[in-house]
Amino acid sequence: MIIYDDRHKFSLLEYGIQIPVRNSRASRTFDNLRKHPVLGSRLNDWFRKKENHRLTVADLERVHDGSYVKKLYSDKLEGEIIKTFELIDNQGQYYRYDPQSASLPLSRLFDAILERAAGTWQCCNVALEKGFCFYCGGGMHHARENTGNGFCMINDVVIAIRKLQSERGIESAWVIDVDAHKGDGTAALTADDDSIITLSAHMANGWPLDGPPRDTDGRLNPSFVPSNIDVPITRGEDHLYLAKLEEGLQKLAEFPAPEIAVVLLGSDPYEKDALPSTADLKLTLQQLMQRDQMVYNFLKQWAIPQAYLMAGGYGDHSWEVYTQFLQWALLDQLDLR
Repeated sequence: MIIYDDRHKFSLLEYGIQIPVRNSRASRTFDNLRKHPVLGSRLNDWFRKKENHRLTVADLERVHDGSYVKKLYSDKLEGEIIKTFELIDNQGQYYRYDPQSASLPLSRLFDAILERAAGTWQCCNVALEKGFCFYCGGGMHHARENTGNGFCMINDVVIAIRKLQSERGIESAWVIDVDAHKGDGTAALTADDDSIITLSAHMANGWPLDGPPRDTDGRLNPSFVPSNIDVPITRGEDHLYLAKLEEGLQKLAEFPAPEIAVVLLGSDPYEKDALPSTADLKLTLQQLMQRDQMVYNFLKQWAIPQAYLMAGGYGDHSWEVYTQFLQWALLDQLDLR
């Protein structure tokens, strides 16, 4: 199943934010699926409308510190958005941000973020019901317990899993994160919980691993909290990516099978990605197809329900990665391959 809502906009330009996130990453993906010569006539078999479910403060507080959540519902919200999206540089100047060009107040962005997080929750529920679901959104894996980080204000991945554990009684989940950047927030939020096992395949260097591992008091930087399985890829190791990921998945198979796997299928390792901080990974479209098929077939082999989120992907070519995978996966789901 595919969850898509054409009212859900990815571009941040209406808030004055100039980070290169495009609406096309979802809209062109869905349009290509709808126009597919086989899938187009089976729309009702694979398309699910996004529900109007809304997350509560209690949902957020299962994961995030209560004092941080209170800030998000107060007059401190805009300051938290500016910090999370890195809209002011070290000199106090606006960075990738022009408030004069905004058509919506910055505070409205939080409403959109809550809506996207609710879509992640819906995706997990549909995956439990159908075995496979892809949500055109979600994957805010950098948010920490008491702060937003890396364009992520709240961690929808862990929020959805905690909500499943609380309300549906599931006991365990895997998070497989193949975004270009380490799933650091997710790792830190689940570090002491054996019910959520995390795998992250990511750039070995660069953001968010470009700061000191410890602060001046010796405390570990949350970005350096290890996942259960980390698959770091050094610049120039693109040809080794698939073999390293396969090795990581085999390590994951040594853990007890969970009731659901949440996959952050970031398209930002693509060689055509537009965000400068993804430069250490330059995978081809073919390599990304092999990556996505590898994860899909691994989970299918173990009969684990699969919930997919878009996570990171920047610029005009992001949709190419999702389209090729979903055309293949939906044909398999519908027994049409």
